[in-house]
Amino acid sequence: MNVHSKPDRDDPSEQDFAVLEAVVWTKFDKWVLPMCAAFYLISFFDSNNIGNARVAGMQTALKITNYQYTVALTLTFVPFIATELPSNLILKRVGPDRMLPAMVIMWGIVAGMQGLVTSYTGLVLCRLFLGLTQGGLFPGLVLYLSCFYPRERLQIRVTTLFVSASLTGAFSGLLAAAITHMDGIGGKPGWAWIFFIEGLFTFVFGVISFFILSRSPETARFLSSEEKRYVVSKLKSSKAISEDDREDDFSWIEVSRAFKSPHVLLLSIIPFFNGMSLLFGLAFFEPTIVAGLGYTGNQAQLMSVPPFVLAFFASMISAFVSDRYGCRGLTVIFFSFWCIIGFSMFYATTSQHVQYVSLFFSVTGAYAIAPASVTWIVNNSTPHIRRASSVAFASVTSTLGGILAIWLLGSLSPGPNYTTATITLIIMSICIVAISSLTLFYLSRQNRMKAETRVCMAKNDEPEHLGDRSAWFVYTL
Repeated sequence: MNVHSKPDRDDPSEQDFAVLEAVVWTKFDKWVLPMCAAFYLISFFDSNNIGNARVAGMQTALKITNYQYTVALTLTFVPFIATELPSNLILKRVGPDRMLPAMVIMWGIVAGMQGLVTSYTGLVLCRLFLGLTQGGLFPGLVLYLSCFYPRERLQIRVTTLFVSASLTGAFSGLLAAAITHMDGIGGKPGWAWIFFIEGLFTFVFGVISFFILSRSPETARFLSSEEKRYVVSKLKSSKAISEDDREDDFSWIEVSRAFKSPHVLLLSIIPFFNGMSLLFGLAFFEPTIVAGLGYTGNQAQLMSVPPFVLAFFASMISAFVSDRYGCRGLTVIFFSFWCIIGFSMFYATTSQHVQYVSLFFSVTGAYAIAPASVTWIVNNSTPHIRRASSVAFASVTSTLGGILAIWLLGSLSPGPNYTTATITLIIMSICIVAISSLTLFYLSRQNRMKAETRVCMAKNDEPEHLGDRSAWFVYTL
């Protein structure tokens, strides 16, 4: 009998691989990605709905000044920064299927309690605890997704997180406009009901997610044994996970190597200039900016929606192109020019119509840059602990940028023109172009040097535990 007459199930044919390739990532997109996107969507609702509550009368009701409002927003990010790295380092050991839902439940409780505050002190305490419970979410989600998808398939999934945030900008205005009609129910103002309703939804969703979220591809209940083997093999071949599981064990050496990597340091500057600095700033203040252009009340809430809708479509299209052609850096540079155009338009005119149109450029540019820059860091950092540290470091710098943006768009540069803030954001956008170009040059040069090394050295002769410094690890440009 010919032993080759029937394919062995443990040794799939090329046709089997093609079928698996079509199936497994679709399954992850159905079971893993929606949960992650929902977590990030909800986190933006609960951290940024204070902007909608402000428009709905919260600031007046609590009798707080613009300066106090800015301080309250700033204090949200202090515990953010303190928790991002530790959270990422323990995520794998604790288990993302436990840790991420626990975060959601805790901040849902805190978010809802904001509706009970009657003083500035109460608001500040709520914002501090909100930052403490949310701080590890974003770097944790990016790290989690990087363990499920190959490097060349990651940006469109990370972008899904960010476009969910852009949908927050679109639908938070619509939702807030609807919820504020509950004004007076239970003796509570409309702005308080924004916090109550959205916080309750977060809590319930967090409880449900405990029973849905998978710990890892190897333990995913929706994959067959053959599919699990294929996914692990594919992740290892694309350098998304290490060939040897022991390389992914915790090590302070890998933490330090992340902070010493030139490309990590360069790429971590971009989130400071853009990532959360523009994202958080625009998310917090875009409704207020729109209101400052002459729109009021629910009209201001509704007019804040269209720029975020454009950001959604532009981000998804650019992510598809970036994954297809591996052009993270060029994507960042391209949309940096969108930001430059948008902020320049806002600065150069006093026409309210032109300033409103400028938001379509600035909001879209900021939301498209962010996933490309984060994926760029993830793609070029390995093993696990080095990647976890790199993502957390970039998240910390972006949070610091968020603090800067809050003050720029708040007390330091008051509306409706935000002159100092706009000039600063133009400079930041130009800096993103320069840093991205420098990083492209550096990574291209490193890839050429690695190619030369591969010609004159066998892989077995290379020292172990080099991670992304290995000659057989090709940097994504």
